[in-house]
Amino acid sequence: MKTRRNEGRANTAIILIWIVFAIEIVSLISSGLQYNLLSIVANDGYVSDEAATFNDIREQIISLILIIANIISAITFIMWFRRAYYNLHQHINYLQYSEGWAAGSWFVPIVNLYRPYRIMRELYVETAHLMRRHEMSDKVRYTDKYLIWWWVLWIVSGFIGNIIFRTSLKDPETIDGYMYLTLAQIVVGILRIALAPITIKIIRDYSKVEPLLIELEHKNVAIKS
Repeated sequence: MKTRRNEGRANTAIILIWIVFAIEIVSLISSGLQYNLLSIVANDGYVSDEAATFNDIREQIISLILIIANIISAITFIMWFRRAYYNLHQHINYLQYSEGWAAGSWFVPIVNLYRPYRIMRELYVETAHLMRRHEMSDKVRYTDKYLIWWWVLWIVSGFIGNIIFRTSLKDPETIDGYMYLTLAQIVVGILRIALAPITIKIIRDYSKVEPLLIELEHKNVAIKS
């Protein structure tokens, strides 16, 4: 049995989430500016070609940066998540899924709607049970009450984001179409901004208990020797 340290991955994941959080705020502001510009056009106001071009370029650049940041952030989060589930496997042999599913479950259609949440909840619940069995629960306190909000925000923002992506592949053709698309982007931005601090709290809370798994492993080794 070998519990691996995970604080480095946790810190990296948290930093990337904060970076995405900051970019999401910039993107939200940019979407608001675009919506105002579209409102002017919808009301027969005048918008110069330069202003329209600048808006398009700004939105494209921010969107590209946000996509790249989200991909990197997702990778770092999954790396932390998988290591955390691996470590719990070293102490408990009756977990629902294999350690590989902590990464793979995010990429399998339908399965990715529920299994990552189940694994995250299992991390929290089973680790708490483990700490109680070994009379170590007084060393750290954390709650799983944020998990459902984390998952609801993730699913809803992902669903709307998917609609936006599919819609963006087609030309909305009308100003109203562009305005609805921009409003949807604003809603997703707000949801993801709310999601970031909850995700960070979940990582930080569980990271507080992970060193106890290493401590527990050392105790078991000492007893056996």
